Order: sequence, then C-alpha cells, then structure tokens
Amino acid sequence: MANRIRGEAELIAGGKSYRLLLTLGALAEIEDGLGLGNLADIGARLKAARAGDLAIVVAALLRGGGHEIAPGEVLRLPCDLGALVDAVRAAFAAIPAEEGGARGPFAGTPSSRTG
Repeated sequence: MANRIRGEAELIAGGKSYRLLLTLGALAEIEDGLGLGNLADIGARLKAARAGDLAIVVAALLRGGGHEIAPGEVLRLPCDLGALVDAVRAAFAAIPAEEGGARGPFAGTPSSRTG
C-alpha cells in the first residue's frame, strides 16, 4: 500500500499493487526519456502525451517506487488507462504547489475517471 505522506502513489494492475514514487532519479529519467530540455517542459508534454510517453513516465515512477520495470513492460500491464493516469497524477501531486495553486503536470486537467 502506498504511503501518501512519503509522496507514494499506488497502481493496481492485474490484481497486484505497485508503488509509484517521484524521485529525483525518476525526474531525470522522465526528462531524458522524453527528450526534454528541462523539468518545466514535463507538464506541457504530458498534457498531450502519447502512449509511449506515458510508459516512460510510469516506468520511471515505478522504478522510483522500487520496481524494476521497463517502458515496454508498462505497456503490457493489465490495468485500466484511467487508473494508470490517476496513479501518475497522484505521484506528481507530491510536487509543492506553484504560485496560483497548480500542482504537477496534470494540474488543471480533468480527472480521467467519471465517477
């Protein structure tokens, strides 16, 4: 189970619980994996992400949480896309709020869940 106080998020896939954690290493992997010039570009890129982009981000967050998993393996995880996006959103929610209250790359975007 994820410890939200420590900034962890949880993803349930195939009946298994995975811990996601936004670490400095995960941020560096995301920045490098997406070919970004700096951290400020992550939010804009994720607002129009491709499936491969999401796999890079999730794999980095999972490695931050202690799981050894590659982006290609993330694409094969048996989980709902909404649950995957929500887990990424929760992992980035640990980032301190910017001026105006925006938090993380999904700030201001509607939840992928409908109920």
